[in-house]
Amino acid sequence: MIDPIPGFRGISRRQLATVLLFTFGTVILVGCVTSRGARGYYQIGEASWYGRPYHGRLTASGERYNMRRVSAAHPTLPFGTRVRVTNLETGRSVVVTINDRGPFKKGRIIDLSYGAAKRLGIVKQGIATVGLQLL
Repeated sequence: MIDPIPGFRGISRRQLATVLLFTFGTVILVGCVTSRGARGYYQIGEASWYGRPYHGRLTASGERYNMRRVSAAHPTLPFGTRVRVTNLETGRSVVVTINDRGPFKKGRIIDLSYGAAKRLGIVKQGIATVGLQLL
């Protein structure tokens, strides 16, 4: 009898289907992850800012926090990641570098330095709805 799938002896059709489905799913997932920035926002949610009490202290990345510089804290993004943060109410945006962990308040997705918050125009209100784009 001729093998309908040459080179795949000892593997059942169900196992082959599982492998092909996994491979196809992985290709789709990788395509989505690598094109997120080009297709829109990576994450939308509330941003807050932190300043004077933390000025001069070490961040989670080991850098000294300078509240006047443009940086941010994010719970999961790798240190050094550059992110465009856009205030969805005003359209103002700023590019920050992730150098700390946080925010630690439920519902918040990013903690901005005072300098970044000032550029976005959210210092007085304290929080704003923002969109994050990976760069």
